[in-house]
Amino acid sequence: MQGTVDGFSYGLVTPLVAYLMACLGGALGLRCTTRSMLVAQSWRPGWLALGSAAIGSGIWTMHFIAMMGFTVRGTPIHYDKPMTFASLAVAIVMVGIGIFIVGYRGARGTALFTGGTITGLGIASMHYLGMASMSLDGKLEYDTLTVGISVAIAMAAATAALWAAGQVRGFLWSVGASLVMGLAVSGMHYTGMAALSVHLHGTAEPATGESPAALLAPMLVGPLAFLLLAGIVVMFDPLMVMGKPTVVPVEQRPGIPAHTHTAHNPQRPRLRPRRTVDHRGSRAPQNR
Repeated sequence: MQGTVDGFSYGLVTPLVAYLMACLGGALGLRCTTRSMLVAQSWRPGWLALGSAAIGSGIWTMHFIAMMGFTVRGTPIHYDKPMTFASLAVAIVMVGIGIFIVGYRGARGTALFTGGTITGLGIASMHYLGMASMSLDGKLEYDTLTVGISVAIAMAAATAALWAAGQVRGFLWSVGASLVMGLAVSGMHYTGMAALSVHLHGTAEPATGESPAALLAPMLVGPLAFLLLAGIVVMFDPLMVMGKPTVVPVEQRPGIPAHTHTAHNPQRPRLRPRRTVDHRGSRAPQNR
């Protein structure tokens, strides 16, 4: 029996809130990635890791806020908690791999393509692993072509966002990029949901119990708290909004000696001319 799927049981509330969460995670992650390109080598891994966790948490939160409005008529929906949090870990790890590639190799050429592809695959993997964490009295089936389109959207969005992060053009540039990234991630989510169809077994009792919002809300507390803390770190960093450091730090690289700055006197000291004595033709006064 074909199940009736409703992805907007709360109207436009869940799509809008989900979009804002995707934008928030994207903005924090992109600013951290930009910041990593402006600091010394020793600080770079920390900023890249923070950016990876922010983007991964943002898209994961976006997905499950959108899923609060997802219902299937005639069957209750439950979520497997270990698999749900596994999808969060997959998102953070795969997004982190892509961000670290761009952070160390630059947002151009092969590095940008590789980083964007891995990050996009991480976003898509999080989505479909999160969908697999659902349990209901039925079978989920997907249209292969639509799934492929959703994965392509995720990869294109991730590549564009990482390219924007590598431009280092200031705060407003990253905000604009995060808005585009949030739109693309939300588009990827609902494209993937459009590929879904549910075939009910018809063996379960009518839908009773807690709503999807009541089931998912407790699991969202941790990632939301992390995004709040990450936002505080970004807001109170003195160089985050400026986009450019006041002094470019000197990086210690193997095989390259550190630059030492020594004070030079602009006026060179005058050297006393050496007196030359000509011994040819010199006579004592008494011999004249």
